[in-house]
Amino acid sequence: MNWTAVADVAGAVCMLAGGLLCLLAGIGMVRLPDVLARMHAATKPQSFGLLLVLLGAGLWLRSLIDLCTLLLVALFQLLTSPVAAHMVGRAAYRTGRLDREDLVRDELAAALRAAADQGPEENPRSTG
Repeated sequence: MNWTAVADVAGAVCMLAGGLLCLLAGIGMVRLPDVLARMHAATKPQSFGLLLVLLGAGLWLRSLIDLCTLLLVALFQLLTSPVAAHMVGRAAYRTGRLDREDLVRDELAAALRAAADQGPEENPRSTG
């Protein structure tokens, strides 16, 4: 067995495992009860699943231009996924779409109260 056959088998295993993780993330998005749990299912297993699929594709393709493209896709996924999850979590918190009794620590409530206590003239981040 040569190294290309081993790389092809490892690539197939990575792609299968990544596809399974992405499938589980999709099922979690449908089945989990609240925004915070769905946010977890949308970011963590889906991101790792995509990275496994990209690794498998890299093991199959093996050309420099393809590997650079796959690396860029992985980089943008890892940069944008946490930011999107953070924004979804903050929007759900501000609109009251989550159950606050499930929160262990609520650090955002104190920060929002402090910002509301400051007037718009004192708060430089205020747009109003």
